This record gives sequence, C-alpha cells and structure tokens, in this order.
Amino acid sequence: MLGNPAARPVLMFVSSSERLEAMTDERTQVPARRARVLSGIQPTSDSFHLGNYLGAVKQWVALQDDFDDAFYFIPDMHAITVPTDPAALRDRTRRSVAQLLALGVDPAKSTIYVQSHVPEIAQLTWVLSCITGFGEASRMTQFKDKAARQGTEGAAVGLFTYPILMAADILAFQVDSVPVGEDQRQHLELTRDLANRFNTRFGETFTVPDAYIVKEFAKIYDLQNPTAKMSKSADSDAGLINLLDEPKRSAKKIRSAVTDSDSVVAFDRENKPGVSNLLTIQSALTGRSIDELVASYEGKQYGHLKVETAEVLSDFVTPLRGKVDELLADTDHLDAILAAGAHKARAIAATTLSDVYDKVGFLAPASS
Repeated sequence: MLGNPAARPVLMFVSSSERLEAMTDERTQVPARRARVLSGIQPTSDSFHLGNYLGAVKQWVALQDDFDDAFYFIPDMHAITVPTDPAALRDRTRRSVAQLLALGVDPAKSTIYVQSHVPEIAQLTWVLSCITGFGEASRMTQFKDKAARQGTEGAAVGLFTYPILMAADILAFQVDSVPVGEDQRQHLELTRDLANRFNTRFGETFTVPDAYIVKEFAKIYDLQNPTAKMSKSADSDAGLINLLDEPKRSAKKIRSAVTDSDSVVAFDRENKPGVSNLLTIQSALTGRSIDELVASYEGKQYGHLKVETAEVLSDFVTPLRGKVDELLADTDHLDAILAAGAHKARAIAATTLSDVYDKVGFLAPASS
C-alpha cells in the first residue's frame, strides 16, 4: 500500500526486534504470539473509505490481540510526494489518528505514531538511497505511472525516491514479513535487495523481510465500477463510500450503485459484480454469511438489497462519526497518544540507525 498516494493502506509489516520463532505448544496446539506487526495509512483524505476499513484497519484491530507489539503509523512524509496543502495535511493527520482509535485500534495494545515524528526513518532513507542504483529506482512502476500522467518534469524527486522511504519504514523496525498486494511486490523486492546489499557490504545489520499474505476481511469494489477496487484515486467519488460522510449521502450512492439487467439477488462475482459487491458489504458489516443474505432476498428485487445495505451502513457509520468527533475535540488526548507512540518507535528506530551509522563509518558525536 505505499505505492499509491491516494488514501489507502500502506504495507502491513510483521516484525520482531527480539525475534520469536513461530513455535507451537505441542500440548495446546496454540501458536506462540509473534513479536511485532506494523502498518499505516496515508492522511491524504478527510475520511477513510469502506475499503480501507474492511481491507486493512479491521485486520489491524484483530492483529493487535495476536501480536506482542502492534505498530500503526500515519505516513505523512509519503503524503507530500504530491502537492499537499499544509493545513489540510495537519488536519487529516489528526483525523486519521481519530479514525483509527474510533475503529478499534487501542493505544493500550498498539503503538500509534506519525511518520515524521520518527526522524530516524528519514535519516535511514538517505543511507539507503546511497546504495540504491539510479536504474533500479527508475524502474519502480509507481514512479513511472505517476510520471506518465504528470510528465517527468512535473514529478517530484520525492516520488522517485518514494520506494526507498518505504524501505526505511520497514528496515528501521527489523521487519520479518511484509504482507503485500501485487502493486507492492516490486517495492518489497527493492527493500529485500537493499537489505541484502547493505548486509553484504557492511555486515549483518538488517532483517531481510519476506512476503506475508494476510486474508482481507472483505474486498470492496467501486459502486459505479464493481470490477475495480474501491479507491480514492478513482475518476469519480460516486462509487466511493467515505466512512465520515453523512449517511444520507452514502445511501444515495448505494441506491445508484451499478448492478445488472437481471433482478435475482445472487452472489456471482463474474456475472453479477455489482450485486455481489453489495452483498459483500452487508456481510462484512453484519457478520451474516453471503448464503444467508442471498436466501433472505429470495423473491425480492435489487431495490430491497440497496435499501437494506444503506441501512446497515448507516448503523455502522453513525456511532463511528460521533466517536471521531469526540476524539477530535480532545486534542490533548490525541497528542499524548502520539507522543507516547513516537517515543517508543524512536527507541527502536534509533537502535537500528546507530548500528547503520557505525557500520558505514560515520564518526559518532562526542558524549557531553
């Protein structure tokens, strides 16, 4: 997920600073807890969308009970690789934190921080950029796609070095495994290459991360183009369900969702992608199985499906919106959570950076 500057999840990282082997207790057959999971979501919008929640954040809430350390961050440095209004960025960063908390990320179980509050990440990025070849950086598809749309002259150097910053996000925390989608596999391979290259040149320093697949709770598609994943980068927001939008606005979008010329409610991703998408949304938000939902619509029309999907969504987002408003009103509380998170994150990243600086030959400052 770092590959797209739209508001979407960045890579979810499974990590271990004090590495625990994946062992199983032979008596209980209960897997041992692993040390650290790390992920983040960009603050490039006022609201997360439904795909962000069901495709990523809902996982994070579950994972914070499965891992000893859960680290979730707001990658604001990634956000400025495209033109960004400073006031909007600050506001969206706070809103992103508030939404994570309202959706169930618990600061008692998880470490929540803002990327720019951990300067060691940026410092590590510079060292990594010095062992990255120009050719391999220029082959990153994320830069090529953006440059093709904006023109090379209009694309920022930060967009070009984006994957190196992403590598620093991973390597600073000695990540073992990285759950990635297809659009991030190339970036993960660069991260692996950089870790191996540094280790070969300077001695064992970084954990070389492996790809790790985590099943999404639900993959949600665009309401107007149900063969495309729901995304902020779509040409129109008519197919996007923003969690903090007025429920009436989202209901209108659902009523206008593309379906098909048939009238039988059935789950068929290939032939009925629009209907299947609405069923998936209902199932994900209610916990009812797809089969149960399909049976409940026997003899009913698509209109019934749309109305009830809108009602289910409203039941979910209405209390969520209230929680977010309450959290945003208490800035001291949010600041305290972020300060504590940055303190813990910096302690880990600083250990990595100190080792890196020593290995490359930087003169350590004299102690006062």
